[in-house]
Amino acid sequence: MTVAQVVLPEKLIPIFDGPADVRGAYGGRGSGKTRSFAKMAAVRGYMFGNAGVTGQILCARQYQNSLDDSSLEEAKRAIEDEEWLKDYYDIGERYIKSRDGRIEFTFSGLDRSIASIKSKGRILICWVDEAEPVTETAWNTLIPTLREEGEDWNAELWVTWNPLRETAAVESRFRSSKDPLVKVARINWHDNPKFPAKLERDRLRDLAERPDQYAHIWEGEHLRAQAGAYYAQHLEIARQQGRIGSIPADPLMTIRAAWDIGGTGVKSDACAIWIAQFVGREIRLLNYYEARGQELATHVNWLRGNGYGGALCLLPHDGRQGDRVYAVSYESMLRSAGFSVQVVENQGAGAAAARIEAVRRLFPAMWFNEETTRGGIGALGWYHERIDEKRGIGLGPMHDWSSHGADALGLLAVAYEAPAVERVRRSDSYAGEGGWMG
Repeated sequence: MTVAQVVLPEKLIPIFDGPADVRGAYGGRGSGKTRSFAKMAAVRGYMFGNAGVTGQILCARQYQNSLDDSSLEEAKRAIEDEEWLKDYYDIGERYIKSRDGRIEFTFSGLDRSIASIKSKGRILICWVDEAEPVTETAWNTLIPTLREEGEDWNAELWVTWNPLRETAAVESRFRSSKDPLVKVARINWHDNPKFPAKLERDRLRDLAERPDQYAHIWEGEHLRAQAGAYYAQHLEIARQQGRIGSIPADPLMTIRAAWDIGGTGVKSDACAIWIAQFVGREIRLLNYYEARGQELATHVNWLRGNGYGGALCLLPHDGRQGDRVYAVSYESMLRSAGFSVQVVENQGAGAAAARIEAVRRLFPAMWFNEETTRGGIGALGWYHERIDEKRGIGLGPMHDWSSHGADALGLLAVAYEAPAVERVRRSDSYAGEGGWMG
C-alpha cells in the first residue's frame, strides 16, 4: 500500500482528525489556512472517490459574481502541489473533476445562489471561504442541505475566515461553539511553516507604517476602525476619553429609537436601530439592534422586550411610504403599536453628507454603552468613502453592511436638538427697582 503524506500547519492537524460536522479556521493574512483547506478538500475528494463514493465538493463564498471570484484557482494550486493529486484530478480552465468521474468541484455565491444550493446534487463537503460576511439567514439555509451520510462519513461544513466584526454570524456560530463536532482553530502567520519571505516584508512594513491596522491584518483581531473611515479618529478619541464603556440609562429621560428602515426579503437591506437618550449635553447611546429580512413585528418585539416600549421612534422620510404588499407605512404601524413617532424630513441630494457632518459635529457629546452597542460601533468604524480608483476621487459613502448602522446614527444626529439653557439674570447689588431700597 502506498501512503501519501500531507503537510499542514500544526494547529490544523487536530481540526482534520476524527469525525466532525464542522471544521474551520480563522486568523490573519499569511496563515496558510486557505491553501490548507483547499488541499484537504482535494485529499478528501480523493479518499471519497477511491472508496467508491460519488458527489461534489462545493466551494462557496458570500459574494461570487463569476468563477474569477471563486476558490477555483486556490484549489487548482493546492492540487498541483501534490503529484498524486494531480494524477487523480482532471484540471481544466474552468473546472476540476476526478478522472474516475466520481468527484467534482463546484463553486457558488451565497448572496445570489443560496436558494439553488438546495437543488444541487450530493454535497460531500461544503467549504465556505471568506465566510465573515455570510449572514445568519444564509447559514440557516445552507446547513440543512448538508444531510448526506454513509458508512463512517457524513457531509461536512468547512469554514475559513479573517475576523472583522465581533457580531458576525460566523463568530457566534462557530468560533464560540462548545460542540465537540465543531472543530475550529485560530491560526496566524507565525503558525505557517511555509510563511513566504515576501509576506514577511509586507508584514514588517505594515507593523512600521500602519500599526493601527496591523493586529487585524496579521494577527486576526477584530477591526476597530477601517483606514479612512469617516469616524475612525472620532472613535479612537472616544476610547481615549472613556466615552466607550458602561453607560447607564436615565430613568427620567425620553428613550429615542433612531431607525434605518430595511426590508423583508432575503436580499433586502438590514434594519438598524440606535437606542439613545439626550441627558444634558450628553448623547447616551444605550443599545444597538440590527436584523435583515425580518418583518416589523420582529423589530417591535425587540424594542418591547428590552424595555423600550415607550420610545420615541425617529424614522427617515421613507417611513411615511406604504409597504408594497400591505399598503401601510412604518409610521402608521408604529403608531398603531403604541409608539410615538417623529419622521425626519428628507435632506435632499446632500442627505448622506449632511448626516456624516452632523455625526462628526456631535461625536464629542456621544457616549457608548460598549457591551450592547458593539455591532453599531463596528459599523461606525468601517463606514467609509467609495473611491473611483481611476480618477482618485470620492464618490460618497460605500453602501455595504456598515451603512445601515451609520445611517441610523446619522438620522439621530440630524434630528438632535440641543437642550435649552436657562439664562439667569444676575445683579451685582440689590439697588434698583425691586431691591430693598426701592
